[in-house]
Amino acid sequence: MIRVNTAFTRPDPDLVKQLSGYSAATIHEAQGRLGALDSTIKPVDPAMSLCGPAFPVVCAPRDNIMLQVAIAHARPGDVITVSAGEYAEAGSFGDVLANACVAKGLGGLVTDTGVRDTRELRELGFPVFSYSVCMKGTVKETVGPMAEPVLIGGEIIRPGDVVRADADGVVVVRHEDLADVIAKCQERVEAEDAFIAAYRSGKSVIEVCGLEPVLKAKGLVID
Repeated sequence: MIRVNTAFTRPDPDLVKQLSGYSAATIHEAQGRLGALDSTIKPVDPAMSLCGPAFPVVCAPRDNIMLQVAIAHARPGDVITVSAGEYAEAGSFGDVLANACVAKGLGGLVTDTGVRDTRELRELGFPVFSYSVCMKGTVKETVGPMAEPVLIGGEIIRPGDVVRADADGVVVVRHEDLADVIAKCQERVEAEDAFIAAYRSGKSVIEVCGLEPVLKAKGLVID
């Protein structure tokens, strides 16, 4: 018997909303270049983005029964995060399940297996980030863990951790680090804005980034 507890603690919605104001790349850099999933997981449409608490689930390759169970039990705003062993040759999610997700108000899907019906997914606007696109169907046979930590794209994702994804990729933030990461994101944005202002004022990249002593120490001489 596999007993599942879906009543895990979700992060403060206000903090999730604040985090959504920063790009995935900014978040990755702000938390010490940590949390980025492998670049093999890409959006179905570059315009898609998501930010919400993770609802992890494990699916066997070519099997989506646990994905359907997760959709049934996830809460509004949750991001279904599917670990299926980086299996590319299956389309475990398509327009029918996407409509089920939209009807429940879910926040999106991140999966390390394939999806299909991509035209319909783009038209629907439900954010989907997947390992592959594949038309091949799946069975409904193997039950497994849900609302437990999973490994996706080289990162451990726990229930309630916050997943942020956009055109550049997917990043995960530990729920207990959320407020600190948001503060560091804002600091980074302000620093980058200062860099841009300096470039527009006519300063060089080497000057603004303080690269001259670094280059000198490495023996680079430019005539």
